[in-house]
Amino acid sequence: MKIAILTSGILPIPAVQGGAVENLIDLYLDYNRLHNLHNITVYSIWHIDAIKRAATFSGANKYIFIKRNSLNAKLWRFKNRLNHRKGYYHDSIEYYFHEALRRIKKKHYDLIIVENRPGYALKLDKLCTVPCVLHLHNDFIHPETENVANICNFFRRIICVSDYITNRVISICADYTKCITVHNAIDIKKFQDATPISRQSIGLSKDDFVLVFYGRLIAEKGILELIKTMGKLKSIPQLKLLIIGANFYGKGQRPTLFTKQLDDESSSLRDNILFTGFIDYTDMPSYLKAADIAVLPSIWEEPFGLTVVEALAAGLPLITTRCGGIPEICEGVATLVTHDNIVEQLTTAILYLYKHPEKRKEMAQASLERSKLFDKETYARNFFAALENN
Repeated sequence: MKIAILTSGILPIPAVQGGAVENLIDLYLDYNRLHNLHNITVYSIWHIDAIKRAATFSGANKYIFIKRNSLNAKLWRFKNRLNHRKGYYHDSIEYYFHEALRRIKKKHYDLIIVENRPGYALKLDKLCTVPCVLHLHNDFIHPETENVANICNFFRRIICVSDYITNRVISICADYTKCITVHNAIDIKKFQDATPISRQSIGLSKDDFVLVFYGRLIAEKGILELIKTMGKLKSIPQLKLLIIGANFYGKGQRPTLFTKQLDDESSSLRDNILFTGFIDYTDMPSYLKAADIAVLPSIWEEPFGLTVVEALAAGLPLITTRCGGIPEICEGVATLVTHDNIVEQLTTAILYLYKHPEKRKEMAQASLERSKLFDKETYARNFFAALENN
């Protein structure tokens, strides 16, 4: 098939600035390049590093880059911003979509894959006759979604990243047969085979017992609750928390009210908590391998949780939460806590693993085995099978 991909319009493809959705697109594009299944064109926002990386790829995948900060783009965005003074309006995303669709309409495609933007359906339905498939990464289709019936009816197939998301869509979609789950995945070998970074190089010692948290530093990820947990464990000096991440994707982050709150909460725990800031995704496996356990206490209904898979693939005992799609990934191999009294639950779980090395060894092996269910080849194969069967 000749396929066009409409991205979310926020981060570039290839995923040079990270992003869960963008990394997953890269995985199935790489599989397509190796197996030459379809003629795919990705419409991505412009980024110089993405252009350089795309230039190294050849074959079935093509990349078209859209500049959102050109003079024409700025004029278009300014004009349309004035026309949308009421309600939510994201001029950069709207310009990306406008420009990508303008170019798509000049070519012939058999299928359009819409990545995580169900709202695109409302304009595509009027402006485009090409069949469309939605790849849904977040809980964007639910009873409160505006024009939800029209959105569900428009897409030929809705591929969801977890059963949790699939069940949310099925609950309101008239034709439940168009919904299918294709679990997300990672390159598990990169995490399994990584060499640990030197602890000394990041301010840790070989005798420390290291907990690792990684992800965006936002309230939903439970990082504040984890720091409060460390306050309850400060009597154990060798217990250290390595916090990897920033408040958004990429480098050059600015403090937010929430990150300032994290600083305040951790101010009395400077000897026990280390903030790395943004770490490039390619370096993440080495950092994880330097830890003893992973703690990922998400406090929202996580649609899937790629960080959970990455912790499993790194062979780490894992403490996480029973929310959203997370149990689908690690039920039976991880310690799952609930949102109720989460600080107390985290404290108990961490202390237990700290005191029981045999249990840590058992959980580490179970983590490695479970991670094999989420390898990139299986994911890409299932994703393209879902397209063929739409």
